[in-house]
Amino acid sequence: MAIPDWTHIRALDPAPLTELFAADPGRLAMLSADVAGIHFDWSKTHLTRAAIDAFAALAEQMGLAAKRDALFAGAAVNVTEGRAAEHSAERGDGAPESVARANALHARMRALIDAIEAEALGPVRHIVHIGIGGSALGPDLLIDALGRDADRYEVAIVSNVDGLAIEDALSRFDPGATLIAIASKTFTTTETMLNAESALAWLREGGVEDPYGRVIALTANPDKAIEWGVDETRILPFSESVGGRYSLWSSIGFPAAAALGWAAFEELLEGAAEMDRHFRLTPAERNMPVLAAFADLFYAQAGGCQTRGVFAYDERLRLLPSYLQQLEMESNGKSVTAEGEPVAWPTAPVTWGGVGTDAQHAVFQLLHQGTHLIPVELIGVIEPGDGMAEDHHRQLLLNMFAQGAALMAGRGHADAARAYPGDRPTATMLLDRLDPRTLGALIAFYEHRTFANAVLLGINPFDQFGVELGKEMAKAAERGGQDFDPSTTDLIRRAFG
Repeated sequence: MAIPDWTHIRALDPAPLTELFAADPGRLAMLSADVAGIHFDWSKTHLTRAAIDAFAALAEQMGLAAKRDALFAGAAVNVTEGRAAEHSAERGDGAPESVARANALHARMRALIDAIEAEALGPVRHIVHIGIGGSALGPDLLIDALGRDADRYEVAIVSNVDGLAIEDALSRFDPGATLIAIASKTFTTTETMLNAESALAWLREGGVEDPYGRVIALTANPDKAIEWGVDETRILPFSESVGGRYSLWSSIGFPAAAALGWAAFEELLEGAAEMDRHFRLTPAERNMPVLAAFADLFYAQAGGCQTRGVFAYDERLRLLPSYLQQLEMESNGKSVTAEGEPVAWPTAPVTWGGVGTDAQHAVFQLLHQGTHLIPVELIGVIEPGDGMAEDHHRQLLLNMFAQGAALMAGRGHADAARAYPGDRPTATMLLDRLDPRTLGALIAFYEHRTFANAVLLGINPFDQFGVELGKEMAKAAERGGQDFDPSTTDLIRRAFG
């Protein structure tokens, strides 16, 4: 396998951003594009034509185009586990047999949703979706972003094993009118199955005669769900080759499809498919996921940046930073190459963020005047999502635009405490409106950007062994078969006696 050569990347020393704009009238056009109802503007990053050329050479060295083709062809791009990563097949772009299977499983999900609407499972007003990680973050983002005006079902997403989480969700609902959706790829996830047992107990205590009859299983392991007690007719499978953090397009998206309606779910898939086509067919210098990855790697490899901030200037996208944390940090938080050799260069930065304008009064002080250089992404929506006076949305967007301008321009002052150094990079994404199509495209953009980063870094973004050790030790501690360090032993004694 090729080892990335960062020599030319680290030798890049672009001029300050204001000078780059002054020197190149075509800069904005070179580093912006419109795809699937989203305007992407990377012109306030330090990418230059020379930088793009250097990264394009790196992409050729690392075989980005061939690996992208392999991803969409359903080849075994997850090399450590020897399987494909076929989330794009859920959107209609992949190996023909995988696309056909995804279509069949979507049809099965739609049929079950139709049956629920026809009250074949009794009257349903509430859905409690139980999962963790990708089995919860995706549906939670979709419903919070798109379902605020939906009146089909009231949905609660429960992921935390803390009893307060499920207790709070269940306390709001009527057991006789509630479905429990259990989302687990293996149907063995400890936290999910404990919450599922508690939900079943709640149904029994609420007088539901057949609690298992109120359960929908969303899993890649149907046999395990049947063994647990779920009837086969209420199991919505998805492919083993669809990873958890890429799974909202599959049956894991059931609560969103039910709450938003099937037409909305199809629009979500189509928006993602538009981004798939853009990523697959557009040359690197105009390909927004690839250009974004180039900027990511410039700041990590040449700029020494260890974090990236993501700020959504729309309340409906408040969960996006949390979703991206798993997508990016679980995918690319690796210290070995795809061949298992130690990595000698930085991989994924820490993804963090918040909601504008709240974040401006909390963390932007550090972004403007702190000693850390932190690339920032700003995400806004032209069409407001509220019915309030126009001033609300106007002020929201003007604040977003002004932050990008201020971070770049800075301002001198005789009093050093009041000086802004400027030359701090931002990227902006401006959606025409927030609807299923644009949200699907936005999420797919981040998926492909994550993949492009991984290929250029020489790592595998599709395994996640790092999440296993703590879980294994927790299980061993529950059985009493784990010898811990003195500190951990003392903490366990203090908590449990």
